[in-house]
Amino acid sequence: MTATIHVELAERSYPVHIGESLLGEAAIFAPHVAGRTCAIVTNETVAPLYAGALESTLAAAGARTLRVVLPDGEAHKTWETLNRIFDALLAANADRGSVLVALGGGVVGDLAGFAAATYQRGIAHLQVPTTLLAQVDSSVGGKTAINHPLGKNMIGAFHQPAAVVADTLTLATLPEAEYAAGLAEVVKYGAIDDAAFFDWLETHAESLVRRDPAALAHAIRRSCEIKAKIVAADERESGVRALLNFGHTFGHAIESATGYGSWLHGQAVATGMALAAQFSARLGRLAPGEAQRLIGLLRRLRLPVEPPRIAPDVWLDFMGRDKKNTGGRITLVLLDGLGTARVVKDAPAGALAEFLGAS
Repeated sequence: MTATIHVELAERSYPVHIGESLLGEAAIFAPHVAGRTCAIVTNETVAPLYAGALESTLAAAGARTLRVVLPDGEAHKTWETLNRIFDALLAANADRGSVLVALGGGVVGDLAGFAAATYQRGIAHLQVPTTLLAQVDSSVGGKTAINHPLGKNMIGAFHQPAAVVADTLTLATLPEAEYAAGLAEVVKYGAIDDAAFFDWLETHAESLVRRDPAALAHAIRRSCEIKAKIVAADERESGVRALLNFGHTFGHAIESATGYGSWLHGQAVATGMALAAQFSARLGRLAPGEAQRLIGLLRRLRLPVEPPRIAPDVWLDFMGRDKKNTGGRITLVLLDGLGTARVVKDAPAGALAEFLGAS
């Protein structure tokens, strides 16, 4: 059964289709690709698994296809890799009517989305996420970017997809660590917006670890519903959308300080959420028992909650470069309760430095 959620953004609105075997559904793709050149942007890991099937489906939908295969991993989310997409588009004489199709996880989605945002000043793209993290988070919302050595996702653009097609059968081939990394973002939605969903996650944690289809389908759908609601309310992150960065300021600092690719993004976010919850409790915003509930759930989902050894000044240096910051002040998303988050635009620097020194 296919579930369809709509991200309501006026003329930029689009559907998010979630279900099994959607990679073979030409009717889903046809409205966006018929009569067009489609460049499938994927990576060396995903291409042998799914690129051929998607090419057949797009051809059945009336598209002309070409394949752009990139190296795999966060370390390759760079200008050099982005330029490989442009090289392929130019070599194929792709015009403004062409469509990029991002087939893969968050790195592929970010690269293909940014290429679509900038090629000939903007062309259409579809997101076809094959990882849990991408299906519940990065494929929805229009954030695209590449990394810089001094900060994660610092160069990019908002560019909404024409559609998202999340085939849940692709999750069967995910390695355990990659799958667990996606569950971190699922937990985030309950922590910031939906206490009942958080309770549900606690009850069904073991089912999710086993990849039970019914539990997984509910978790993906509810996560996308929450993200779609928040994105519709604040497309360009000027207000409530910043709540989606819960755990990310700490997490991005972990990724930057340890070298991109040493930690999976979801692993860094899980540890970042644990730190954000503990800091919320340190400030008296969150009951200590609630912080421990969050940490306990993350552990049950086989996610890390202890940060690597990073000196406090290095923490603060990388956290100080976060895109949410203004006027040199560090902005954090903190919890007032499980299901209730708040953007704190002037986190107390002294308390934060002391907390990081003790972490």
